[in-house]
Amino acid sequence: MSFRLAVVDTAPVERVVRSESREAHVHDDRADDAAGAAAETGPAGADAGAAAETGPASVSASAAGPRNAVVRDSLSVGLATAAYGISFGALSVASGLDVWQTMFLSLVMFTGGSQFALIGVLAGGGAASAGPAIAAATLLGVRNVVYGMRMKPLVDRGGPVRRVAAAWITIDESTAVALAQSEERSARLGFWLTGAIVFVGWNITTLVGALIGDALGDTRAWGLDAAAAAAFLGLLWPRLKRVQAGAVAVGAAVVATIATPVLVPGLPVLVAAVVALIVGWFDLFDRKRPA
Repeated sequence: MSFRLAVVDTAPVERVVRSESREAHVHDDRADDAAGAAAETGPAGADAGAAAETGPASVSASAAGPRNAVVRDSLSVGLATAAYGISFGALSVASGLDVWQTMFLSLVMFTGGSQFALIGVLAGGGAASAGPAIAAATLLGVRNVVYGMRMKPLVDRGGPVRRVAAAWITIDESTAVALAQSEERSARLGFWLTGAIVFVGWNITTLVGALIGDALGDTRAWGLDAAAAAAFLGLLWPRLKRVQAGAVAVGAAVVATIATPVLVPGLPVLVAAVVALIVGWFDLFDRKRPA
């Protein structure tokens, strides 16, 4: 009787012992697996893998690509445009302005199209054409107001000095480079870098052209204007792969070509801009058709 009670009493203990034994084996197996994993990779290997995927070098390399592309675009457009300042300096002095007046235009007005329009009208009619010259320069400068509206969200930071500087360099080149970027940070860098390169380079080459314009001869034969246009085309070319973008560009170019001989300077650019807006608004070529 006592023996049977002893067996009954010890059976649960045996089951507990067997259960604990099995748990111990499982625990040991897991420990072995963990040890094997640690032996294969180890803390250094895990850290190295994480560093390889998300380390500073990887992040820096990924950020360097867009930044280098922006710098390349800014340099190509900025230097090509700045070189054209030699033509302005030479033509400005030839139109009757002195070196200081020429430099004042590049430093203060600082918009190539308006500057060329001004000296072009002055060269044709002298002081009597001052009114039409100012009107032509003003019409060409209107486009910068549109650029400013587009660039304001991008550069509307900092104090009044920074905002004045941004307004000063809101020109064709800085706007074009900024809009060609896909990221806001890259666009901001492109705007400031291109504007600074053009401003400094344009004024240096203006001074060179004004001082030695006679020795340079006809600067138009150098093709500097074509270099600036080619830089713009290279910048915009990736955007022209879409049919709609190509249609906008072709339409604006055709209208500007037709209007230039018959309208006063400044108006052809505005008319072409209106045509581009209309063609772009209706989106005739990229409009999605119903299935």
